[in-house]
Amino acid sequence: MSLPTTDTATLNALQRLIGVVAKLRDPDGGCPWDLEQTPETLIPYITEEAYEVVDAIRCGDTQSISEELGDLLLQVILQAQIAREYENFTLADVADGIADKLIRRHPHVFADVEANTPEEVRDNWEKIKAEEKGETQPTLTSKLTRYARTLPPLTAGMKISKKAAGVGFEWENVEGVWDKFHEELDEFHHALRHESKDRQQEELGDLLFVIINLARWYDIDPEAALHGTNHRFLERFEKVEAACNRPLSDYSLEELEAFWQKAKKLLKQ
Repeated sequence: MSLPTTDTATLNALQRLIGVVAKLRDPDGGCPWDLEQTPETLIPYITEEAYEVVDAIRCGDTQSISEELGDLLLQVILQAQIAREYENFTLADVADGIADKLIRRHPHVFADVEANTPEEVRDNWEKIKAEEKGETQPTLTSKLTRYARTLPPLTAGMKISKKAAGVGFEWENVEGVWDKFHEELDEFHHALRHESKDRQQEELGDLLFVIINLARWYDIDPEAALHGTNHRFLERFEKVEAACNRPLSDYSLEELEAFWQKAKKLLKQ
């Protein structure tokens, strides 16, 4: 089976980047900051760069997307470089591993299996994935546990609730979700007044999970919703700061609220 070839310019560019990273990690003349990094210390940068890629895609700025993908690619190559130094694995192992996985999990492309819809592709993917992990009959809990362990909490909450609903663990109607929302809100209020910080955090988590389920019932993306709210808040806050000629802390709450309402009106125009 022959695969499409990659152009020489792309391969040269990747090799150049690999060389730059290797030089940064070279004990003889490398960068002190890069040399002190470990796989663990780089975790925050991986998360940050991934979110910056997502933000660039949402903004539709192709130049920013290219730049942020480069920053994310740097994290992959830097992790592989450190692993190579400790003789754990190499970048070639990483690339071969994912290429082999893609071929195995796309038998409708690379073999003679038929899969004519995205749903059939997903079913095949999950079946092959389970076989690779030795899970001949993987439980739903094992899948949901992976979501909780590896995804951002908001995304994990939505995927967990969807999968659970898919096997019938679901309210009969949306009114049941609203009843649960009010129940959890009351329990959160009670915890805030009478219980420990740990219990307050548990009840807040329960309340947020019900809100995620409300979003699912109304076909709303909670992550996109919160992303939009964050941006709207910052747009309005920028207007408030621009309207002030003294530090914000010098203004009363009533004055700041007046600036806020004015900012909302300006941005709606």
